[in-house]
Amino acid sequence: MVDKFSPWEIEGDLNYAKLIKDFGIEPMKVLPEVFQEEVLFRRGVVFGNRDFGRILTAVKEKKKFVMMTGLMPTGRFHIGHMLLLKQVIFWQKMGAKIYIAVADIEAYNARGQSFVESKKIARDYLLDYDALGLDLNKCEIYFQSERGIDAKKSNAYYRLQNQLAGHVTFNEFKGAYGEVTPGKMLAALLQGSDMLHPQLKEFEGSCPVLIPVGIDQDPHIRLTRDITKRVKEYKFIPISSTYHLFMPGLTGGKMSASDANSHIAMTDTAAQIKKKIGSAFSGGQETVEEHRKLGGNPDVDVAFQYLKFFFEEDDQKLAEVESAYRSGEMLSGEVKKMLIEKVQVFLADHQEKRTKAEKVVDKFLYKVKN
Repeated sequence: MVDKFSPWEIEGDLNYAKLIKDFGIEPMKVLPEVFQEEVLFRRGVVFGNRDFGRILTAVKEKKKFVMMTGLMPTGRFHIGHMLLLKQVIFWQKMGAKIYIAVADIEAYNARGQSFVESKKIARDYLLDYDALGLDLNKCEIYFQSERGIDAKKSNAYYRLQNQLAGHVTFNEFKGAYGEVTPGKMLAALLQGSDMLHPQLKEFEGSCPVLIPVGIDQDPHIRLTRDITKRVKEYKFIPISSTYHLFMPGLTGGKMSASDANSHIAMTDTAAQIKKKIGSAFSGGQETVEEHRKLGGNPDVDVAFQYLKFFFEEDDQKLAEVESAYRSGEMLSGEVKKMLIEKVQVFLADHQEKRTKAEKVVDKFLYKVKN
């Protein structure tokens, strides 16, 4: 049961089936073959959508479309964040123009974080973006607090935020988010501008916009889609969205960027990786004897889930591990050992690329360009 659910806070267990029904999200249907190349689509990690058909049409017909996302500059970038980045990279390959908003206004209003600190953390995130393979030169990267040096574009972005404010009521904010503050209301309106402004004539013009999110961000999506219907000054195409599962934290609960024990950071050492995964939540039995007899539960086993999300791309091999684990043939420690080796190799390579990225990311932060 979920005790608290908002874009800023989740407490309790998520029931995805109930959330899909309550929020009116469409289950992800059979996708074109090209989507099978990405594990997150192939294995159902991306599980739902709103108005995804127009994005598929844009891909098929090679028409212009935007994939827009936000970067919350708090905590450290960790492997859970790869859920979104792998999708961003996929959409860039599919021909999308990528927009990335550094949500420093939201970080200031929701968490009291300074703009200076947000810029510092955003730089750290972009090192990982570049190292993972995102072409930053083909992205539109900007801060909510400073849209850019082009006054015409910047004015259009902030003007839209204020126009959206005239089409929503306090009760709608309360219905979408529960308890709200003026700062969170402002942040929500600015997020609406983030999602819609790529369609303004000062930017890309009329085109579909896709927002891939975790289901906790759906209140932003729903509110913006509702407001869009009332804005008569523009003929916005309603935003499309996809929804992905949350990756479990190492302890079995929610993964948090501010809790180092709940995640594997992209800068963790081989020793840290071994220690963290070695103590991760297991779906195995208390004793080897019981495990051999009763088997394990890969559905809650953190190490297996990490293999499923990222680190074992071979579907047949993953199925073999799952079967062996359920039957008791394979022990929790063996699954963890497999994951440790894969993560150590992956992060050693990633950290080399991350070091090289030091030479290129500053131009996206300290010399804003549109």
